[in-house]
Amino acid sequence: MTSSPAPIAHLRTRPVAAGHWRAFLAVARHLNFRAAAEELSLTQSAVSRQIQSLEDEVGVPLFLRHTRAVELTSAGAQLQRAVGPALERMDAAVRLVRQTAGRKSVAITTWASFASMWLIPRMEEFQRDNPDIDIRIDATDTVVDLDTADVDLALRYRLPGGVEHGAHRLFGEQLAVVASPWLLKSAPPIRRPEDIAQFTLIEAGDAHRTQNLEWLTWRRWFELHGHGKLQPKRWLYFNYAQQIVQAALAGQGLALARMPLIADGLAAGDLVEVLPGHRLDSPLAYWMMVGPRSGQRPEIKAFCAWLMRQADATRQAIGEVPDPDLNDDLDGSSLA
Repeated sequence: MTSSPAPIAHLRTRPVAAGHWRAFLAVARHLNFRAAAEELSLTQSAVSRQIQSLEDEVGVPLFLRHTRAVELTSAGAQLQRAVGPALERMDAAVRLVRQTAGRKSVAITTWASFASMWLIPRMEEFQRDNPDIDIRIDATDTVVDLDTADVDLALRYRLPGGVEHGAHRLFGEQLAVVASPWLLKSAPPIRRPEDIAQFTLIEAGDAHRTQNLEWLTWRRWFELHGHGKLQPKRWLYFNYAQQIVQAALAGQGLALARMPLIADGLAAGDLVEVLPGHRLDSPLAYWMMVGPRSGQRPEIKAFCAWLMRQADATRQAIGEVPDPDLNDDLDGSSLA
């Protein structure tokens, strides 16, 4: 006969010991106290006491105890679904910490398009020259606080007045009209800005609603060239710069693309700049920030110096002349 769970009179609020959760998960897996005890190298009575203590802490029964079997209550099943993955993540984090203890590493936070289009394609050289340094890239649109996060460097895209003190400018930006070569071969020639209207135009879908990104719009390009009311035959919108360029590479239209991110594609001939005398200046720039606890580590200094050399190559590729009034620290030699 099935026994009814006894009510537990009071609820506690203190955290539950991790050992109790491990005992709970073992019993929930096996639905047998003896098998759980063998897995944990404990006595069956010790496991029973841990489960009883856990039920006292939680405030409800977690198992129905039958004569020859154990069954999860609904509360027990709910906790198993939540606690199991959480402990697995904790164990995985501990394994990672153990594996990386004593190893040199650089942790970088940046946004996805910059990581994919600029940083990652250049990483092979640094890895080849620094085989003993591990790299972790966290690509997210969320701004990470370097004072509190487990991150060494932040690479960001900001207006000059919007960066923290001590930021190092990598390079500025212009926007260029680009297309795939085969699209241009199969389409009417583009000789004047108004010829752009014959094509599908690719743009960031949230550019008009996102702070600062209005600088990157086709509307500004049209207005700059005296065609503020011009409309293309079709619009194609994407969320990320990488998607915009990928669509242009696939011949789906013309893109107004960020020069630092497409310089390699232009040099390789994968993209062609249309109307090269009609670039659009952007006030936004790319910046590197070093975390306050990271700057003195040799591996961070090595990575920063390498990054500044890569930035210098990009400036040359896009034809940018550094502004002597900016505290760029172009060679990275004085990076803290």
